[in-house]
This record gives sequence, structure tokens and C-alpha cells, in this order.
Amino acid sequence: MSIAVLTVALATGVGTITVGQKNILASAQEKPATAEVKIDNFSFGPATLTVPVGTSVTWTNRDDIPHTVVSTDDPKSFKSKVLDTDEKFSFTFSKAGTYPYFCSIHPKMTGKVIVQ
Repeated sequence: MSIAVLTVALATGVGTITVGQKNILASAQEKPATAEVKIDNFSFGPATLTVPVGTSVTWTNRDDIPHTVVSTDDPKSFKSKVLDTDEKFSFTFSKAGTYPYFCSIHPKMTGKVIVQ
């Protein structure tokens, strides 16, 4: 009888571990996607970024001078404040589409986020 009890206890324990792993995997899959764009040497890198709907994109200014991140559409989908060195700006893309953007201080700096 004690072997039967141990077998049941062991089976229950293994089952709990498996369920626990499934819960961890499920919650990891539910995390919103993130992506990063670096601003450096008067350019956005990567210049074109393709992400799924719901992704939060963060731009980080790694340049020694200020920059902005501004969508080209009107009204603006997103517009950062002036970002000094190491400052960040994030925006979550909730709709599919193509989102071109630029630096309003240096308009030749351009980039694009493609949301699928």
C-alpha cells in the first residue's frame, strides 16, 4: 500500500510540475512584443523595422546631440519630445500598416516601422 501511495504522490508531483511549466510558457507567450531602434550617427538603426501588431518599439538616442522621432502622417500617430543622449521614447503599434517617421530636427534622418 505504501508503494501505491508513493506512486500516486510522485505522479501528482510530476503533474504539478508539468502544469506549472505550461503556465510559465503561456505567460511568456502573452508578454507584449518589444523591439528597439538605436539613434546613432544621424541615423535610425534599423532604418526599416517589421513587427507584429501590439509591439512596443523603443527608440534610444545614442548620439551626442538631440533628436526626435515623429511620424509623417497627419494627425501624428506618434511624436517624441526632444531626446538627449541615452533618452528613450516608446510607442506601441496597435494597428497594422506602414509608419514612416523622421527626426524633426534633422529631417534627412528617416525610418519606417512596418506592422503586420
